[in-house]
Amino acid sequence: METTDGDNWRKRTRSARGSLETHVWGRVDDSGVLRCLCVGNTEGEDGDTNEDGGFQKKANPGLRAMAPRYSLLREVGRGTYGVVYEALARRSGSGVAVKKLRCDAPENVELALQEFWALTSLEKRHQNVVHLEECVLQKNGMAQRMSHGNKRSRQYLRLVETSLKGERVLSPQEEPCYLWFVMEFCEGGDLNQFILSRQPNSQTNNSFMLQLTSALAFLHENNIVHRDLKPDNILISERSGTPVLKVADFGLSKVCAGLSDGGMGSNSEGKNRNINKFWLSSACGSDFFMAPEVWVGHYTAKADIFALGIVIWAMLERITFIDAESKRELLGTYVRQGAEIVPVGEALLENPKMVLHIPQKHRSCMSNAVGKLLQDMLAVNLQDRPSAFELQARMEQVTCAA
Repeated sequence: METTDGDNWRKRTRSARGSLETHVWGRVDDSGVLRCLCVGNTEGEDGDTNEDGGFQKKANPGLRAMAPRYSLLREVGRGTYGVVYEALARRSGSGVAVKKLRCDAPENVELALQEFWALTSLEKRHQNVVHLEECVLQKNGMAQRMSHGNKRSRQYLRLVETSLKGERVLSPQEEPCYLWFVMEFCEGGDLNQFILSRQPNSQTNNSFMLQLTSALAFLHENNIVHRDLKPDNILISERSGTPVLKVADFGLSKVCAGLSDGGMGSNSEGKNRNINKFWLSSACGSDFFMAPEVWVGHYTAKADIFALGIVIWAMLERITFIDAESKRELLGTYVRQGAEIVPVGEALLENPKMVLHIPQKHRSCMSNAVGKLLQDMLAVNLQDRPSAFELQARMEQVTCAA
C-alpha cells in the first residue's frame, strides 16, 4: 500500500499476482517474434506432433513441411508472464487471440498449465467463458499440439515435472519452450475499457450482471475456482452486435479434481455446494478483489463470489482508482482510510465488524435489491455468502424486478 497526495489519492499499486497480461491495443514491431504459427499432424518417434513451424530453423528432413495456420497481426497485450497477439486463422479467415507464454521458470510453467488444465477440463462451452481453440507447445523450432494428460509427449511431462517440483528441469544450455494458447478474439477490450468509455446504461449493467453470474455458476459447476476475477480478466466480444462478456485468464485457477456429488445429486446446486467444501491455501489474486480469507490463505470457491461482488459494485457506481504502475484508471472498490485506499477484503480482515456502505454514492441508481445482494456477496463470513448457483438465481430475480 502506498499513500498519495493531491489528485492522485486514489493511486495504489495492484498486486502482480495473477496479472498475466494488460490489454493495450496498438501496433507492435514483432520482428523478433514468431510471425506465423503452424501445427501439423505428423507423429514423431516419441509420439510428439512435429512440423516446421516457420522458425527459420532446419526441420527434421523426414517430416513434411506444413503451411502456416495462423498469422500474427499485432500485439494487443503484454505482461510479466506473456504476450497476447491478434491473429488470423488462414483457412477460415476468422480472427483469434494468441497468447504466448515462456515456460522456463517454474512459476511461469505453473500459470500456463493451470490455465491449460482449466480450459481443457470444460467439456461444454459457455458463451461467457473464453473458448480455447487449441494449445501448441513450441521448442527448438518445432511445434506440437498439447493434449491434457498426454504421457507420450516428453515435453509435456517435463513441464508437469517443473510445475510439481517447483524447480527448473531444463538445463541452462537448453532453449526455453513456449506455450501458445489460441482462443477466440474479443475485439471490445476488457471491462475497464468498455465501461469507462461509455455513458452509464442500466440495461447494459443488468445484462452484464446476468452474464457474469451465469459464467461463475458454470465454472463452479465444473469444479473450477477462478481465483482472479477482476475487470482486466473480463473481455468483451461485440461480434453479435450486442456486448457479450467473456471470463478469461485462468492462470491462477484451480481445478478441484476428484469432487463427487456426495449424495447431493448431479444438479448445479449440489455441485456448487460440493465445491464450496474444497479448501484452498495459496494466497493469490489481485489485492483489490481478494476476499478476507484469501489474505490469510484459507478459503473456498466463495472467494470468487466476493471478487465478483467487488467487480459488480465498481461497475454499477463507476468506482475507480489509478494504478500506480500502468497509470491507467481501473474499476475497483475500496475503503478510504485517510489519504490511503485499502482493498475491501483487507479492510474487513482488519475490522470484521466494519459496515460497508452500499451504495457508496449519494446519487446512485442501484436498487435496494441489488444493494442487498452485494452486501451478501461481500459478507465477511464466507458461509453467509450465496453459492454461485444461488447467486445466479437471485441475480435473475433482482434484474427482472428492476
